[in-house]
Amino acid sequence: MFDYLKYYAAAVLLAVGFTGFALGGDYVWLGFATFPVITLIDFLLPRDFSMRKMNSAFWASIPVWIGALGPIGIFLAFAWRMHIEQLTGLQLLGGTLSSGWLALMPGIAAQHEMFHARGMITRTIGRYAQFTLFDGMRDIEHVIYHHIDVSTPADLSTAPRGMSIYAYTPKAVAGTITYALKAESMALRKRGLSGWNWQHRAWKIFAIQVVFQSIVFALAGWVGVVCVLAAMFMAKAWTESFSYFQHYGQVRVPGTPIGRRHVWNHLGVATRLLGFELTNHADHHLNSYQPYYKLVPHRECIVMPSVFVCFLAALVPPVWEHFIIKPALKRWDMEFATPAERELAREQNRAAGWEDWFAQDRQVPAGMKTVGC
Repeated sequence: MFDYLKYYAAAVLLAVGFTGFALGGDYVWLGFATFPVITLIDFLLPRDFSMRKMNSAFWASIPVWIGALGPIGIFLAFAWRMHIEQLTGLQLLGGTLSSGWLALMPGIAAQHEMFHARGMITRTIGRYAQFTLFDGMRDIEHVIYHHIDVSTPADLSTAPRGMSIYAYTPKAVAGTITYALKAESMALRKRGLSGWNWQHRAWKIFAIQVVFQSIVFALAGWVGVVCVLAAMFMAKAWTESFSYFQHYGQVRVPGTPIGRRHVWNHLGVATRLLGFELTNHADHHLNSYQPYYKLVPHRECIVMPSVFVCFLAALVPPVWEHFIIKPALKRWDMEFATPAERELAREQNRAAGWEDWFAQDRQVPAGMKTVGC
């Protein structure tokens, strides 16, 4: 039973945000204030490699639904607070950051779990709930392209070595939207329809957004609409930036099998719970229909810091490269990569202007862990 209760951490996080908007004033910062707290928890506590003892899909799904739909209420609570109180500029900033953060965590994590589900109703609601990310079609690129192309040059979510988060994030934001629009149009043309037929999901998402922003406008005027849209776009950009830490620098020969080694795992105590195992990433890529509570932590993986620690480090690229990702990639290349993958890695290192650690360590350890990984 305790394993089921753990995942209500997402509901607690949302409750903190709602409390901040209920109290108003400077308390609107409460939601965003949980970000450094969660980062500190993941930094201080050891990695969590435990398996969950959960068998009931129904009881396991309740916190996911709360996490997926909660951001809608958070945005409305922010609009309501702006309706009843004249917030200062700093308070508007705090409300925007709180809303955007809670749309990301637990919002996108729960929505990701839902749009990977087998059930049509759950999958559909998970897809359309993504409008809180100023998107609504992210799952198309994620499922059709990312899960097939991961760790190859074709994958938007796999940043090549040497690319900073500042160069990666705008490209990922634009790319996921563009790929999704094209894929949806191609699907309609295959059915003999116009690529921009009214059945295109973009029109449905646009309609949802118009209705929602009309409610926000009725409550808080144009200031409310601008703040809510800014929070949604912040959540979208932050969501795409997280892929940077889960796939950075990984290489795979196109067409070869995807292994557990082809993603980075961030098995922090807090992020496993609040992210519904989104950072327990390796097993998810081997079976994307596997529910979050059945994912198996990859004990043989290279242990990475918390995803939030990685995020803060990446804001200063030399810190990210020197202290986190280069040591991890060097070990990955020498212990986990196949010979063909090592050649691809060496090419990327040269292109990035990095040192050639293959020349320094010519002998690959005999106990390579590629098999089964």
